Amino acid sequence: MTPRPATPGSQFASRLGVTERIFAGPRLRKLLTTVEVGLDQVEERLAGELTVGDSLADVTSRYLYEAGGKRLRPMLSILTAQLGSGVTDHVIAGAVALEMTHLGSLYHDDVMDEADRRRGVPSAHAVWGNSVAILTGDLLFSRASQLMATIGERAIRMQADTFERLVLGQMHETVGAQAGDDPVEFYLQVLSDKTGSLIAAAAEAGVVFSDAPDEYAAPVREFGERVGVAFQLLDDVIDLSADAEETGKVPGTDLRAGVPTMPYLLLGRAGDPSSQALKATIDDGVARIADGADPAILDAPLASLREHPVTEATRALAHQWADRAVAALAPLPDGVVRESLTRFSQVMVDRSS
Repeated sequence: MTPRPATPGSQFASRLGVTERIFAGPRLRKLLTTVEVGLDQVEERLAGELTVGDSLADVTSRYLYEAGGKRLRPMLSILTAQLGSGVTDHVIAGAVALEMTHLGSLYHDDVMDEADRRRGVPSAHAVWGNSVAILTGDLLFSRASQLMATIGERAIRMQADTFERLVLGQMHETVGAQAGDDPVEFYLQVLSDKTGSLIAAAAEAGVVFSDAPDEYAAPVREFGERVGVAFQLLDDVIDLSADAEETGKVPGTDLRAGVPTMPYLLLGRAGDPSSQALKATIDDGVARIADGADPAILDAPLASLREHPVTEATRALAHQWADRAVAALAPLPDGVVRESLTRFSQVMVDRSS
């Protein structure tokens, strides 16, 4: 029997668990209600869009959706829509399309990274194989594009541009930095493309599809991209967490699969012999795992990396990107939207999972 994750909850609090920090105070409490109503609309529309007539595709398309998710991107669309006419039908459609794009990318990412788990459940390719997982991701991309086409030409362009960056980011991550590239700067650009671009599009969609003043589009887009990089840098720290039940992934999943993360790259920059020895041990372990060795051979080296100063440096870098995201909001008017976005950025780098 095909494993089936639990149905995701409909309340914003259950997705993030940080509402007290983002929406503290009476001014923001009213905005929280608006966000929750909007997210319920997104959830209902998303469930409908992920329903497919084909019996196999219906199960595979809904698999990661039913495993849960924070719905960060739709939430940003709903927040930035408050700069215009609020949660319109087009805002909901755009938010759903971008969330479907995100879901589709997860199917592909897990195949590329050979990840066994996602959101606490077996990854799709572990259940159905690589081909079905890749095709499911393609199906979700197609359906997202169809939905964007109902909004108009600007929505189609937004989707196409974002998808191009997602593909380029994955391609560059797969090939790796080339001779003459700075590995850290190269990696930051990959994060901007793979993670930041989609969050940026979600933030911009709220402005564009609510007919907010067009001069707000660039600031929220820049905010979203920087938050995305900050979010992923913090994920690199979380990836080393010893609590697999909390993260839903085996500690060090990315590194065990040979995917560099920021702590590892900063380790390469460290000039002391002990850091270089640790990097060599990790490199040797990754090579041996690729040849069929037990991934547990990296347990001790990754525990050492978790306690190394480069991991705390990665956390600090995430906070720097979050601060830059907040700085991008300067052109927005003072008020609950700007305040909530500021808190959102801070919460994204203060989380533990």
